[in-house]
Amino acid sequence: MSTDLSPVIAAGTRWLLAAYPPAPGALSRALGEAQARQAVTLACALRYPSELDSRLLHLLGPGGSDRLDWLTGIGHDDLDGDGAWRTWVEETVVSWAACLLADPALARRAHGAVTAAGSDPAGDVGRLARPGEHELQAAPLLRHPDLLEPVAALHRSQLLEHLEGENTAVR
Repeated sequence: MSTDLSPVIAAGTRWLLAAYPPAPGALSRALGEAQARQAVTLACALRYPSELDSRLLHLLGPGGSDRLDWLTGIGHDDLDGDGAWRTWVEETVVSWAACLLADPALARRAHGAVTAAGSDPAGDVGRLARPGEHELQAAPLLRHPDLLEPVAALHRSQLLEHLEGENTAVR
């Protein structure tokens, strides 16, 4: 995976934290951000495994967060800053990240697929794949399967097909 995906990873992480904020406190914020970043990084590695994929994303653009905002009911006033970062949100990556956050077993499977392909940009995904009590308490909304379901359901079938190897080219 190319490091050129850092704007997509940052925007996806920021969107997830705005939509599903962590519990109050600096430690909770840090743990929530670590989990969201691991999920988005792993989703990017699955979705854009090669340099060519990354370049195509930059050429075509990630699409922005409008559909995700509508789906979750987030208004522009609910997001901090000017909102320009929202143009870097990639819907499929955020949907896949939501799937990984909601299902640690799926996250372990996805990490295995990425490392088997000879890449491991996400590094240690322990907070994502084996969340402890601290991680779960720090980000109860971010880890809640029912709350994540509308976003996760958008592209879950693609993720599962990709992980099953039925579809080597991700659409």
